[in-house]
Amino acid sequence: MNEQKTPPVADPGLEEHEHRFTDVDEAAADRAYRQIVGMLAAVPVLVLAFLFVYFGVPKDAELVLFGANFQMQTTLLGLTGGLATLLIGVAAIAWARSLMSDEEIVGDRHGAPSPPEARERVLADLETGIEASGIRRRKLLGTGMAGALGLIAVPAIVTLADLGPWPTPDLRAETLEKTIWAEGIRLVNDVNYLPLKASELLVGQLVNAVPANLEELHGAEHQSAKAKAAIIIVRMDPNSIKIPDSRKDWQVDGILCYSKICTHVGCPISLWEQQTHHLLCPCHQSTFDLGNSGVVVFGPAARSLPQLPITTDAEGYLVARSDFTVPVGPSYFERDSSKDYKEGDR
Repeated sequence: MNEQKTPPVADPGLEEHEHRFTDVDEAAADRAYRQIVGMLAAVPVLVLAFLFVYFGVPKDAELVLFGANFQMQTTLLGLTGGLATLLIGVAAIAWARSLMSDEEIVGDRHGAPSPPEARERVLADLETGIEASGIRRRKLLGTGMAGALGLIAVPAIVTLADLGPWPTPDLRAETLEKTIWAEGIRLVNDVNYLPLKASELLVGQLVNAVPANLEELHGAEHQSAKAKAAIIIVRMDPNSIKIPDSRKDWQVDGILCYSKICTHVGCPISLWEQQTHHLLCPCHQSTFDLGNSGVVVFGPAARSLPQLPITTDAEGYLVARSDFTVPVGPSYFERDSSKDYKEGDR
């Protein structure tokens, strides 16, 4: 015979229900109702204030509080947007704690499959929950909450504009796909900005260089320009390298110039293997053959290293013939890759 086991803890049953203040005092319930609606009504006002600050307050305006300087726009955006979000949360909690049904319910356990009568009971319970929420009697609660939740998304959508302008082809051509290289710009050492004379470079040598006009820029503009215009210059025996017909005038007696930025994820490259003419990226080991127009010979990079056309000026110093003919750095979906050099191109 199976012996019936006694539960280790006695069933305490359903405790006696304690009524809330708003359950027994209709005036208190009405006050809570007005407070909740007031909080939800403040959300549209705060959203409008957020939009006014975003579009109307200059980004460089400062706000002095307690002797400290703050950026006025970001401070006010945080206050208005944060307070609007906080009011929605407080209103939802107050609604649940003060006006929604506070009745305790005991639910018996049952098997996993739900019989039809159970589904009907769930729908009935859902109807009971809707009735208990007070939405039908106090309709402004549901309307206010729905409106507040809808409007609070507006600040988030508006601030998406700070991600930057839409990358149209014209905009990319003037920004992302353009560097400060131009015809006649001298190639200078990236440490002391001294110009580089072709006759002074040795076979096998690699030099990290930048455009001479980079020295005229300062701050963020300087760093942004350098990130795209940084180059490496290598000199190789002309008899040991492949130079396609379309690039015969891009080099000077075996001196070639390439972007220093890897075409995989944009790491700076300068690991030079003199014997193989290979340039290795230290981040993910993409390897480019500088003796063959910078084609990829190993690693995850998907396109050749961009080459800068160069020549010499009247004094024998290396100068650029033009800007890069293809965008430097990592690839991206919108760019045209038809001009990238590929093995076998003439």
